[in-house]
Amino acid sequence: MNRCIPSLLLATGVLLATLPAQAQSLKRPFPPDALRGTLTMTQPPHARMDDREVRLSPGARIMSDNNTVVRPASLVGKEVLVNYKVDGRGQIQMVWILTPEEAKEKRRTLGVERNYVFESMLPQPDPRAYKPPVKPAAD
Repeated sequence: MNRCIPSLLLATGVLLATLPAQAQSLKRPFPPDALRGTLTMTQPPHARMDDREVRLSPGARIMSDNNTVVRPASLVGKEVLVNYKVDGRGQIQMVWILTPEEAKEKRRTLGVERNYVFESMLPQPDPRAYKPPVKPAAD
């Protein structure tokens, strides 16, 4: 019986040593309705998401890239790429900070909303399509 204990301890140690490596390969499941954006915390619970002023909902959770909870105050002034969910009131309910591998995946975003349009943003006419006006023939 005593000779089995060292080999059992060794086998247990080897199995436990591989657990962190296995946990790194797991893919985090994001809800299908989660959006992609760039989050900048200004003053919690206020933040900017893709040039929009937003607010974190009461009880909002921010998960880091290794799936641990992050306090909003630790992100003040930092710009991070995230997936996020919005609640019924339009406040941010859940945020996941993305790893570089997760950032490569395509996801829907709300985009940038502006209430102005510059002339340079308007579609320009094709100069080749311009035809000078035809002068009427003199009778």
